[in-house]
Amino acid sequence: MAEKSGYPFNLPWLKDDEFELRFTTPVTIIVGENGMGKSTLIEAIAALSGYDEAGGGKGYRPVDHTNAIDKSGAELANVLRAGWLPKVTNGWFFKAESFFSVARYLDDAAREGGGAAPDFLSWSHGEGFVRFFEERTSRQGIYFMDEPERALSPKRQLELLRILNRIQEMANAQVIMATHSPILMALPNARVLQLTRHGITEIDFRDTQHFKLYQSFTVDPQDFIKEALRDEGNSQF
Repeated sequence: MAEKSGYPFNLPWLKDDEFELRFTTPVTIIVGENGMGKSTLIEAIAALSGYDEAGGGKGYRPVDHTNAIDKSGAELANVLRAGWLPKVTNGWFFKAESFFSVARYLDDAAREGGGAAPDFLSWSHGEGFVRFFEERTSRQGIYFMDEPERALSPKRQLELLRILNRIQEMANAQVIMATHSPILMALPNARVLQLTRHGITEIDFRDTQHFKLYQSFTVDPQDFIKEALRDEGNSQF
């Protein structure tokens, strides 16, 4: 990739020409601060699996993003190669920001086909997503999730955690998820990969900055907030 320059090819974890990333557990969780390329990596792998960057299933294009400024995921996918054993690319790509468009597309498609619409939009955003994801992950496949906590309250995150735990225990599907949520990071036996300016490393969720920040808040909320308001430049925040 030496001939490529600029974002996303200048991401730290792409500096090695022999860059390789293996997904060895049913659920892999990708964490890191904004700008480290979490979404770009998810989008690139999804594109290699045949999914549109806007999210959805294969053959779906519910969101017109032809004029989108950020197409870094597709650009990265063009220089990567992927391998599966066994090769299973059926599944879904969930993006919180396009959930309503995807749900509306599925409802309309069902009605046009003469069937009963799943009617995901009749539920609240969080309820609709959890119901949607539980239904879609009931079969073997590969599933991508980009910051699902955007659509979920903490209570709904726990419901998603239970779904992910079933996948982890049954080992009949592959989930690759980017998240900032310590709740989702804590999934038992999931592999957590952290993206930093130094590269990609495997990490215990308890050692992530996200978890440490929330832990500090719960230990002493008043002192935590006081410190945060007093010193905006504190590296802890």
